[in-house]
Amino acid sequence: MADSQLAEPEVAPVSNSPDQDPGTAEQSLEPVKKTKKIIRRKKRPARVQADPSALKSEAPPQTGDTYNLWYNKWSGGDREDKYGLNTPAPGRCNVARDAGYTKADRVNGSFFCLHFARGVCTRGPECEYLHRLPTIHDLYPPNQDCFGREKFSDYRDDMNGVGSFMRQNRTLYVGRIHVTDDIEEVVARHFAEFGQIERTRVLTGRGVAFVTYSNEANSQFAKESMSHQSLDHDEILNVRWATVDPNPMAQKREAHRLEEQAAEAVRRALPAAFVAEIEGRDPEARKRKKIEGSFGLEGYDVPDDVWHARTRQLEGAAPAAGQIEAPDQPLMLESAPAEAAASSPVPAAEPPAQNGIFSSSTVAALRGLSGSNVTTQAAPKAPAGPLVGYGSDDDSD
Repeated sequence: MADSQLAEPEVAPVSNSPDQDPGTAEQSLEPVKKTKKIIRRKKRPARVQADPSALKSEAPPQTGDTYNLWYNKWSGGDREDKYGLNTPAPGRCNVARDAGYTKADRVNGSFFCLHFARGVCTRGPECEYLHRLPTIHDLYPPNQDCFGREKFSDYRDDMNGVGSFMRQNRTLYVGRIHVTDDIEEVVARHFAEFGQIERTRVLTGRGVAFVTYSNEANSQFAKESMSHQSLDHDEILNVRWATVDPNPMAQKREAHRLEEQAAEAVRRALPAAFVAEIEGRDPEARKRKKIEGSFGLEGYDVPDDVWHARTRQLEGAAPAAGQIEAPDQPLMLESAPAEAAASSPVPAAEPPAQNGIFSSSTVAALRGLSGSNVTTQAAPKAPAGPLVGYGSDDDSD
């Protein structure tokens, strides 16, 4: 981060005295050169969010008979507090105040700090994970979230936990919201702190909201940051992953978004000139298509599929410049018995058969295999003249 200050040009006062030297007057009219002063400020270190001595690493209170590692709670006897929402979160992440550089900024591909998202990181700049918000440039494998935790093939029954790698989920379910007149503004203000929000839907009568982020990593960060938190009142939020929206318009919108994402990836992989020609943004390509694609018909507008098929046909017909053809390789029938043919002498007086069915090398090979008992017969010559040697297979003629 750098701040720059520009000094205003200073002009020396001009004297109207007739005794003043002309050269001195010209020098006084010249403005002073601008000076640019750059003040560089170092990026601030990450803030220590919690005191290590104040945090207690105790096991959750026993509310059942068996501790479930998958759900991270006791099974049985937890009907009154099914999701553990009677206990608020021990801390909350304030990105504007707590974000800063850590040791992870020196390592490419570092994951984000889970304790920083929950507001209870005790290491500050000595942390091995990132203390900032995710961006679109932070890319991770589909089977891991932004915190480095392994995803599973399916969601848990309560839609909590890390999530599934079978679906890109960017929507959070937020329950137990205190209903007020400005509930939509309250939800948008609190959740916008953790990334760009694409869409927010609030069910006012039920105190439920669905928040969709533009980036999946931001939704993962916001889920951990806002779990068991409160908005403007003393409620304890129930933040889970949202299920698939059954609305056909929402499904169509999601399919369109995935198509646009795939098209953008293809655009980045192909040359810019080729993409501009395909999308019709190249004026020269449109002019050439109009001239060459009319096929001699005035006013005919060739469709894209016909034009591309014709282009591929022309490109396949013309050999590429500098193309090297493969050398002629002998057939297996000619090359396999080559040694046998060389060992068997061929009479010099007998000339090779011309206009035969087999080539001379083939006949020589066959003679070597059968003991020179192969005879050759020339192919019949075409009769000269108008049907002079015409013959019929019918005996009656």
